[in-house]
Amino acid sequence: MIRSSSREMIERLVGFDTVSAKSNLALIDFVQDYLESQGARCRRIVNAEGTKANLLASLGPDQPGGVVLSGHSDVVPVDGQPWDTDPFTVVEKDGRLYGRGTADMKSFLAIALGLVPEIAAQPLAKPIHLAFSYDEEVGCTGVASLIDTVSRQLPDPALVIVGEPTSMQIVNGHKGCFLFETEITGQAAHSSLPQLGANAIMAAGKIIAHIAGLAAEKRAAADPENPFDPPYTTFNMGEINGGKAINIVAQDCRFTWEFRPVPGEDTDAIIAEVERFAMAEVLPELQEFAPHASIEIRRPATVLPLAPEKDGAAESLVRRLTGANDSAVVSFGTEGGLFQAAGLSTVVFGPGSIDQAHQANEFIALEQVAACEAFLLKLCDWARS
Repeated sequence: MIRSSSREMIERLVGFDTVSAKSNLALIDFVQDYLESQGARCRRIVNAEGTKANLLASLGPDQPGGVVLSGHSDVVPVDGQPWDTDPFTVVEKDGRLYGRGTADMKSFLAIALGLVPEIAAQPLAKPIHLAFSYDEEVGCTGVASLIDTVSRQLPDPALVIVGEPTSMQIVNGHKGCFLFETEITGQAAHSSLPQLGANAIMAAGKIIAHIAGLAAEKRAAADPENPFDPPYTTFNMGEINGGKAINIVAQDCRFTWEFRPVPGEDTDAIIAEVERFAMAEVLPELQEFAPHASIEIRRPATVLPLAPEKDGAAESLVRRLTGANDSAVVSFGTEGGLFQAAGLSTVVFGPGSIDQAHQANEFIALEQVAACEAFLLKLCDWARS
């Protein structure tokens, strides 16, 4: 059995359609009103457009040494997925709660919210902070202002727990994700007279082939002792669009790509090498017959890797409260690396399985909800001491 407060909060949060392309303000309004009614001190950090917001809430004394429980409020789209039920209405079946965000990752936030009345009633010696971010699913682009607020306005927390779905297993490391858009502008011409134009698709192909070469180099140099799967930095081409017709030299081409570095990778060197090749070897060929030709490489989002911390405060506390002896690393990214980069000891630990994320009929097992409840109650006891 799980607490009725957990079930009710999971239903409420899943009921807000916070797909990343939409506003999350209705959810934030609800959560802030609820938390302030329980005596929490809330800080809302709104984006420049006023359409989305992070929320940081604090319970207990205004002093250093507390814990930040962090999660993202947005979810991925459901369009085109064969759901058996309304994805924004929680349905219980066979010991599972189905709905978009049940695993990734509204349940963690909901369970914490359900326990707030008990937490607020305790004589806490250390503060507990709840952090709700936006736009995690589109490259962790919203959390930066939240982390800045934590760093600048809170007494230094001792640690951060990011409640992504890890099946309540300790994750102390993950890969990063560097996202790029490359846009090439050449010159259109009749395909029988290619010397009068500059083919953007051919230029894109050369850059893509160079990136594929970098990927092969990383794979060949993989350290078999590296715990990640796969044990090296990976690359991917996600989209490509260009050209108008078979008999026209392509004037435009755009492609998106990413690389996912293992902790410790020299990411600046990878970026510099791609930019060097594009600007020094591909662009001059484009500009031979089209001086105005251009190549633009943009980085819309960066998810920093999370590196295992030797004797880190976050992992040590979760180990102590759970009795766990093992930890793991994962290849998917979280906001954890950004918290760590800000100097905060961070671990990823939460209910549900990543295997259920981003697909139709997403669910969380009730036993995972119960396990998270038990952990957070132990955390509350820790905060009292």
